[in-house]
Amino acid sequence: MELKFVDPRALKENPDKARRSKSNPQADALLLATIRAVGIVQPPVVALETDGGNGYVIDAGHRRVKQAIAAGLEEIAVLVIERAEDGGAMRSLAETLAHEQLNPVDQWRAIERLVALGWTEEAIAVALALPVRQIRKLRLLANVLPAMLDHMAKGDMPNEQQLRTIAAASLDEQKEVWKKHKPSKADPQVSWWNVAQGLAKTRMFARHASFGDDLARAYGIAWVEDLFAPADEDCRYTTDVEAFLGAQQEWMANNLPKRGVIVEGGPWGEPKLPAKAERVYGKTGKSDHTAMYLDRDGKVQSVAYRMPEAKKSKGKRGEPPAAGDDDSLVAVTTRPDVTRKGIEMIGDLRTDALHEALSRASIEDDTLMALLVLAFAGQNVTVASGTRDISHHGAASFGQHAVRLFNEEGRLEFEMDTLRIVVRSLLIDVLSCRENRSASGVVARIAGDVIRADNFLANMGTEEFLSCLSRPALEGSCEGTPILPRQRVKDTRAALAEHFREDRFVHSSALFAPDQQKLTGWLKKHEAVEQPEDNAISQGQDEPDGDAIVEPAHDCIDDDPATQDETLTDENVEAYKVAAE
Repeated sequence: MELKFVDPRALKENPDKARRSKSNPQADALLLATIRAVGIVQPPVVALETDGGNGYVIDAGHRRVKQAIAAGLEEIAVLVIERAEDGGAMRSLAETLAHEQLNPVDQWRAIERLVALGWTEEAIAVALALPVRQIRKLRLLANVLPAMLDHMAKGDMPNEQQLRTIAAASLDEQKEVWKKHKPSKADPQVSWWNVAQGLAKTRMFARHASFGDDLARAYGIAWVEDLFAPADEDCRYTTDVEAFLGAQQEWMANNLPKRGVIVEGGPWGEPKLPAKAERVYGKTGKSDHTAMYLDRDGKVQSVAYRMPEAKKSKGKRGEPPAAGDDDSLVAVTTRPDVTRKGIEMIGDLRTDALHEALSRASIEDDTLMALLVLAFAGQNVTVASGTRDISHHGAASFGQHAVRLFNEEGRLEFEMDTLRIVVRSLLIDVLSCRENRSASGVVARIAGDVIRADNFLANMGTEEFLSCLSRPALEGSCEGTPILPRQRVKDTRAALAEHFREDRFVHSSALFAPDQQKLTGWLKKHEAVEQPEDNAISQGQDEPDGDAIVEPAHDCIDDDPATQDETLTDENVEAYKVAAE
């Protein structure tokens, strides 16, 4: 080690320095004032260039050299040492940490440099007195969008779980979410929870899979290794949730016990047992049944349950019991043709097609009036007129349609063409097939069938929708096409998607016509019961006062399963059309 006096401007920055982010301006100003007052108290550490030059490279003290130049010093004292094999990367990091804590982004950059020079994560952790988990957490930053890194360098960091979620997403996905949640002058803080939620993808882990490699290949499941997870467990996962659940369902169907049944899992992961079934928690009996289901993590679970004893027949002594024993109470349930995600997609596609048909299709005036009546019978609509319905809080969203029927002087005056446009717009606002509170129920299916909205349904022959079909439903979709079912579900789906790329495919469960049982039940439920108010109106008496208020209902759960693909007979179709008109 040697002390020398050199011109600070002749010193070169170390490419392996740990601190890369801009230093605090206040700290720099304080250092500059100190140097002007008393000079540099601790000389910077430098080393000779390794490429044969006569210059010096700064090992430690970049800020001191920079502020010495700003102070106008012509010469400063430096300590000359031998160049380390790693270019001084570890020494620079350790020295910087000892003086002032690096922000996590700079720590990560320095760690990556050490890894590139041959340091292991364990060796870095020992040298820096940090846990290995912390080193691995920092290395997640390698997968983070640069714009996010710049903000994290200011000290605003997500927690470890949020960071894992962000790092697991692609840079394109991060870019889109960052546009919505990046900081502004009004709100400089970032809600990392919202960022992580926007990028969250459900992971299905290989350790939870009951199926083997054969079904994994059949469903096209490609396992991804979580490199930052603990090394003592199977950390492979897939984000193809539908394929994972489909393989699990097929495994359950192939491995059902003699008295077994597949049931659905509830919102909290509990099994939905058959009606009147009693769950068995202790020792099971010979007559007990087994229910297999998937919990919230996609794991196969099984529980035992007991059905009530069948009532004894009152026949003569010695006669056999009535037909139907305990086994007849249980029917094996298989995976539905369309998954829940597929049903939701069908609801969206139906709604879009219905609205497009209402905008473009040719509709007679009498049919338009009938549809208007149907729309207000939807389960997503309540009307409170002060007579017998419960009043809600206004319907300003429908007022915009009524305004179009008034002239500039505030009088109700309109042309027939205007009225037709307004009625269509109102129907578009009211009728919905979506799987949420906005669902109108069976009336939207009826309306869509009347105006032939099936012709406006989008092509469902895409990978996204076909992945929501079970193996039998997918193979059934090959009928009428030159595509033959493949051994692997993935190959069948890919072949169908390629075939329908230039064609149009609509799954039978997505057609608008409701099944006969559903329609009959709805008609019986809403059979007209003559009301005094209706009689008074029909006889020409004054209508009751009160404003009509229309708004979405609060309990409009769709009672119209998309998986029912039975169609009406011609007679029934005509019957409900006549009823509607």
